[in-house]
Amino acid sequence: MNWIITSLLMFTSSIFLYLLIRKIQILKISNEINTLFQFGIPCLIYLIFHIFLKINIFIDIKLIILFSLAGFLFSYLGNKSSLIAIENAPNPGYSLIISKSYVVMTTFVSVIFFNSQLNIKSLLAIFLIIIFSSLIMISGKIKSVHNLKWIIFSFGSFFAWGFLALFSKYVSNLKVPVFTFLFYLTLTVSIFNSIELKLKKINLRGILLGGEKLLILFFIGIFGMLFNTFMQISYKYAPNPGYINAVNASSISLITLFSAFLFKDDFSLKKLIGILGVTTGLILLFI
Repeated sequence: MNWIITSLLMFTSSIFLYLLIRKIQILKISNEINTLFQFGIPCLIYLIFHIFLKINIFIDIKLIILFSLAGFLFSYLGNKSSLIAIENAPNPGYSLIISKSYVVMTTFVSVIFFNSQLNIKSLLAIFLIIIFSSLIMISGKIKSVHNLKWIIFSFGSFFAWGFLALFSKYVSNLKVPVFTFLFYLTLTVSIFNSIELKLKKINLRGILLGGEKLLILFFIGIFGMLFNTFMQISYKYAPNPGYINAVNASSISLITLFSAFLFKDDFSLKKLIGILGVTTGLILLFI
């Protein structure tokens, strides 16, 4: 299977996913509810896949524990760390620059531990994507902060997402179906997120009865499932998992462009330059 095709499908899914997330934020739906649908619906779909494709969901207990730990430490806590960092940073882009830079770590670590490929052209492409993404992510006013905990949490998501990428590459070398790994990963996040909803006493009744909000949350789950599935398949076939992380990071360019058009979000010459630079890096990575 061609990793470029699967990574482009991941890229496209990411655009739809985050545009829908942007829309649900405008509708004032909490991150906890969004996360529940983003991971809960894929979990149910992966379970259905196991039933209809007759895939044995009961794997070695050691792998179940390992996948569950990865789901909690890298996916659930990584997401929580990112949200806390964004909330407390002087500018959301500052936090995202740190957390999204995990692509550099995964690229070099994969060369050492997985004998992954890395050439000068691909390295240049990755750095172009990171540098020009920074221009896109930093926007709006700079607010004053009284502590630096946003930096700690930014690096928390940096390492969580980086280790998740490396762990996914490790899993791709095992004889475990992608759907099985993702089932346990999304199940773990869904369980802990449900506990969080209960502790915070967040009521779902209004959401479940609301037409537009429920429909958007449903499609967040669908595109979340497509995004994660194509990402895992891409890890399996890519020369280096860092390339997939770079493609993922580059999706921010089109998300920014479409957000400006659909939601009237801020757009400037600086962001346009960033989009062109990211696009150049993405083309360089693929050729």
